[in-house]
Amino acid sequence: MAASDRVPTEAVFLLGRLVVVPDHSGALWLPDERTLVVADLHLEKGSSYARRGVFLPPYDSAATLAALAAAIARHAPTRVIALGDSFHDRDAEIRLDEDNRATLKRLQAGRDWLWVTGNHDPQISAAMGGDSAATVDLRGVTLRHEPDACETGFEIAGHLHPAAKIRMRGRALRRRCFALSARRCVMPAMGAYAGGLNLRDAAFGPLLGAGYSAHLLGDARLFRIDPRLLLPD
Repeated sequence: MAASDRVPTEAVFLLGRLVVVPDHSGALWLPDERTLVVADLHLEKGSSYARRGVFLPPYDSAATLAALAAAIARHAPTRVIALGDSFHDRDAEIRLDEDNRATLKRLQAGRDWLWVTGNHDPQISAAMGGDSAATVDLRGVTLRHEPDACETGFEIAGHLHPAAKIRMRGRALRRRCFALSARRCVMPAMGAYAGGLNLRDAAFGPLLGAGYSAHLLGDARLFRIDPRLLLPD
């Protein structure tokens, strides 16, 4: 892949009247709003699987909160918005251990915190701190959990866990990514065990159209990839 195809995108984009800056953590920074947006934390997914007899290392919530903490430290937001499926199921709040609860409380201290509800967490208790809502509007941009193909305005959403597969130095590489079009940003999942859906999947077609860009998460920066270079799974 040519160097020009791997342009780092610590860059600023305009979604309607809202300035957005994708972050290599998978968070979205809104500098004019001093707001950090994250999607699909899926806290306690590991313990949910364990209840069904699928045992994974039980550290996903701690790892996810550590990634969130690093993004918060980098941008110092006055507000954090979590775009749904922050908790993997209705009982995840109960299974979240005291250390992780304390971490979450520290991250919330001194800033506004909004949980947008998702299909995994349609209700979020007051015990988790912050407020909750189904959607939020910022400068004419709707923030919601699940992208709406009928949305004719501007939208930021999660839910689909976009990921992109490319060929680099003779081998296939698959990474979580942002998908950005003129009217929509579909955010990658931040959850350690959240996984991803290939951007070539038919689910993205009605949402993005032809003129979109993929922004792959790297270890310390993002890489903008021409969609023509994306591979199917």
